Amino acid sequence: MTILEEIAGHKRKEVERSKLLNDYKKLEKGKYFRREPLPLTEFLLDDKKKGIIAEYKKKSPSSGIINEKVRIQDVTVGYASAGASGLSVLTDNKYFGGTNDDLIKTRELNMLPILRKDFTVDEYQIVEAKSIGADAILLIAAILNKKQIKELAGLAVSLGMQVIFEIHDIKELDYLNEYINIVGVNNRNLKDFAVDINISYSLSEKIPAEFIKISESGLASPEDIKILRDYGYNGFLIGESFMKNDDPVKSFEKFIKEL
Repeated sequence: MTILEEIAGHKRKEVERSKLLNDYKKLEKGKYFRREPLPLTEFLLDDKKKGIIAEYKKKSPSSGIINEKVRIQDVTVGYASAGASGLSVLTDNKYFGGTNDDLIKTRELNMLPILRKDFTVDEYQIVEAKSIGADAILLIAAILNKKQIKELAGLAVSLGMQVIFEIHDIKELDYLNEYINIVGVNNRNLKDFAVDINISYSLSEKIPAEFIKISESGLASPEDIKILRDYGYNGFLIGESFMKNDDPVKSFEKFIKEL
């Protein structure tokens, strides 16, 4: 069993427990359920910004503890002030140390689109994402089938959110559908966690032009961003490169200035 399969299996069990504690009616009464989500695509295409989706991530299975000393309020507000196009918040607890409360805190203090970064396997998580203030959700091709992706993406769009569809190889492009807004190419193989930015290069021309393209994982320098722009990428999801520093905001500010 790969770590990805382990995470997905655990997530399915976790969701079933969550349904018992907070049913759909409770989620629909959430503080942000009737809020109008912000369009991540518009923020990524804004010429005044750099297309960076800055991520708050405490830990990961591949890196262990990354940074548990900084407060999410300070980091996300700092990212927003320094010019981020969007924010990404991990809400998986067991493997990434995140919580729904992390996203709620981020929503309370920021007027940028927020991606709920999690392993979405059930429609319950889509409704939950809306209730805690997310503007976009992530669907990972490697843990879902074509039918599931279309149903989950359709539900997200019906609730006003946008969808990032994450792929790692060309075969997964067969799962694209009309509800997807953004295709995210993950340079990290979620089965063995190896990182290769050439994945983004090789898949860039394969992604249909109607989808906005973002590159995820392993982006460590402004030069990476400049090259990826030449390959047609509009957005760049970066977390660990900033979070591994004592002051993630200063690291981000330096990165933006160099761009």
